[in-house]
Amino acid sequence: MRNIKPTGFDNGNVQEIVARGVEELGLDLSPGAVSAYEAYFAFLEERGRSVNLTAITGADDVARLHFLDSIALLKSTRFVGARVIDVGSGAGFPGVPLKITEPSIDLTLLDATGKRVAFVSELCAMLGLDATFVHARAEDAAHEPDMREKYDIAVSRAVARLNILCELCLPFVRIGGVFLAMKGIDSSVELDEARGAIVTLGAQFLECSNYTIPGTDISRSAVVIRKTAETPGKYPRRFAKIQKEPL
Repeated sequence: MRNIKPTGFDNGNVQEIVARGVEELGLDLSPGAVSAYEAYFAFLEERGRSVNLTAITGADDVARLHFLDSIALLKSTRFVGARVIDVGSGAGFPGVPLKITEPSIDLTLLDATGKRVAFVSELCAMLGLDATFVHARAEDAAHEPDMREKYDIAVSRAVARLNILCELCLPFVRIGGVFLAMKGIDSSVELDEARGAIVTLGAQFLECSNYTIPGTDISRSAVVIRKTAETPGKYPRRFAKIQKEPL
């Protein structure tokens, strides 16, 4: 699953791995943010034993494959002062690392599993991060007037085809905002499959923002989709319908 290459990083030192990785990405990180990642890792390791949060464990892998992979999204679009929703936030990726690194973000974390929402709520309280927590299915929350088309940026790391993610996430994005879908480096097949859905939902594909996770030879891509018009009111549909008849 992983492919870590020697980098000279201090193995097991989350702060060092994150600090050097952020520097390699060309971003800035405050000393307080660096220490927050150490606390995040410790909390994740402790709670992960009782709650199914992530299959990735250990300081090296968590720091690179969770933290740095999430932070790299900051290179894809402008996050400063943005209202951001993380759809399917799970253990907080990518939303919490984005908030730690860019504190000006107004962050909403949405997940359908109560235990995961409880985890990120406790995590953010422990780290002193302001955020909004929503325990709901995306296809339901996206029809709520106070959430529909209210966000500058929607992000998702969920494991689903891009056409399905677009229907679940684009209804949250305001006109002029963007949806960032975290995918593998070769997302061309999924993108071609999703082009009709993107247009139907009132958006257009902008680019694939490619990057290599620092400290690894793993290449990833953030698919950047711009919202250009209101999403028709019938979307998103019930999830069973989305799965059975994807756009």
